[in-house]
Amino acid sequence: MSAARIRCAIYTRKSTDEGLDQESNSLDAQHEACAAYIASQKHEGWKRLPARYDDGGISGGTLERPALQQLMTDIDAGRVDMVVVYKIDRLTRSLADFAKLVEKLEAANCSFVSVAQAFNTSSSMGRLTLNVLLSFAQFEREVTAERSRDKIAASKKKGLWMGGIPPLGYDPHPDKTRRELVVNEV
Repeated sequence: MSAARIRCAIYTRKSTDEGLDQESNSLDAQHEACAAYIASQKHEGWKRLPARYDDGGISGGTLERPALQQLMTDIDAGRVDMVVVYKIDRLTRSLADFAKLVEKLEAANCSFVSVAQAFNTSSSMGRLTLNVLLSFAQFEREVTAERSRDKIAASKKKGLWMGGIPPLGYDPHPDKTRRELVVNEV
């Protein structure tokens, strides 16, 4: 990357579409924070690109997001030197996906900056720190998922219905506070 001019693309994401129709929303707030950060790095040659890469209402659990795909296309075409996000999890929530993205960024000589977490992958220490943090985030998600599966299994062992489509011949109990199934008499 040239110190004279670093072309910065801002990527924003929000998992739900709730509030996206408001005049000012979470994507706008993320964008403004990133734009201010880029402006603070003007002395380093940072310049904000005019294109917006906003994925509203799309989970970070997948890389199949229209704005992210467009951003990656622009990176591959050599139009972006630095990706700026508000927080790491706006880019991805998966360690495996993050590793893929970092590999693609490195291949394109493009770096990644998280404004709120002050990480910059243009240094080896920044890359190490991000990988450690993402490892802990993935561990936390996996432990939470295990707890949920264990709780559901324990409830099922007690004969409690945990939701979903009832088995053929059964209906949920009319009293919604009781997590039981009753025989369908019809």
